[in-house]
Amino acid sequence: MTVTIKDVAKAAGVSPSTVSRVISEHPRISAETSRKVKRIMEELGYHPNLMAKSLVSRTTRTIAVIFPKPAEELLLNFFFYELIRGVLAQLTRAGYDLLMAGGSNEQEELDTVARLVKGGRIDGLILLYSRSSDPIIHFLRKENVPFVLIGRSLDYEDVPSVDNDNVQAAYDATKHLIAQGQRRIGFVSGPTKLAMTQDRMNGYTKALAEAGLPFKQSWVVEGEFLIESGYRAMASIMSQPEPPTALVVIDDVVAFGVLKGLSELGCRVPQDVAIVSFNNIALSELTIPPISSVDVGTYQLGYTASQMVLNLVKDIEITARQIIPHRLVVRESSLRPEMPV
Repeated sequence: MTVTIKDVAKAAGVSPSTVSRVISEHPRISAETSRKVKRIMEELGYHPNLMAKSLVSRTTRTIAVIFPKPAEELLLNFFFYELIRGVLAQLTRAGYDLLMAGGSNEQEELDTVARLVKGGRIDGLILLYSRSSDPIIHFLRKENVPFVLIGRSLDYEDVPSVDNDNVQAAYDATKHLIAQGQRRIGFVSGPTKLAMTQDRMNGYTKALAEAGLPFKQSWVVEGEFLIESGYRAMASIMSQPEPPTALVVIDDVVAFGVLKGLSELGCRVPQDVAIVSFNNIALSELTIPPISSVDVGTYQLGYTASQMVLNLVKDIEITARQIIPHRLVVRESSLRPEMPV
């Protein structure tokens, strides 16, 4: 026999309307009543009709995560698994579903977002990257859709966002290499249109300038967040008459490619080339040698972004910009052989 909302109400000693308000998370329902009704629902095996609920409340209980390129390509990078794990943890706890979407170029991404929004398929969105002159952010602001950016908007200061201090993070990574005695330090970059890339480049150049060290454009190589990108970068950067003896690398997965490329060129790490990377994914300590990496709190970035967008959906006031702290995890790849950790 199917359990109805009236059965739940009778067992909990409340009215059916109170049960409905608990299901829709009405703010006027006390925490005690909510816990009691949810316990009874679980005991009786009652599952609300989410489709009917969405028609009444005009909500879908679905949050979209928008990838800035085909998801199958980005998911080759373990950083995004950890990020999505953080997003899912908060959404699942709140009873929301996750929808992942994207496109092969900026226009396809915008078309996807417009289709989701205009079709009423989602309550809010999380954007994984910030680009300059981003049409998606402009569209979402125009449509007044709840969204949170993981990163920093280059065009709007008031965009809800969660981020690291990427300038300081790259500054700290570069200063570490300088403290190890490095004087020729290059940078393996991500796409330069991304705010994160620009901020980390600024931190890198700031540290060089403060130390009176040269910045050479030929020591900076732009790429994607893929192993192949780091591998290809080594062919150009290490073929120079005076190549760098240390590298700040935009991402751990890119650094895996850097290690492979250097090995094939006969360069030893850290004896010939020292490396510091970002994200501190689990595999970074399993490489040979283990990679020094800036831990950016990847899980916390996703969890906080998810929390923020749910608050926006519920019209709860939030702090527009939240910063997740970073820390440098020093391993063998960045150390002079005679210098201790």
